[in-house]
Amino acid sequence: MKMDIKNYEAMAKLNLPDDEREAITNLAGTLIKSFEALSGIDTAGTEPMYTVLSVRNVLREDVSVKIISREELLSSAPAQYEGYFQVPKTLV
Repeated sequence: MKMDIKNYEAMAKLNLPDDEREAITNLAGTLIKSFEALSGIDTAGTEPMYTVLSVRNVLREDVSVKIISREELLSSAPAQYEGYFQVPKTLV
């Protein structure tokens, strides 16, 4: 299958030499031919899959736990302002 890649070349703002354009055209044709083979597969009645592996989430539940109060945390801050850490200005 022969395809014209000049539109794609223009979208990517490329100016390919003729030999590179020919090589990419041949590779794109091969790729399209490979995907056309997939269109012949009957997928009726097949449910979509997110992964082919049988994995499950093995992480713990994300549960919010209050470990230290804001006041305790800010008590060790060198400077604070209205309940927040105050840091030196970093932008000039």
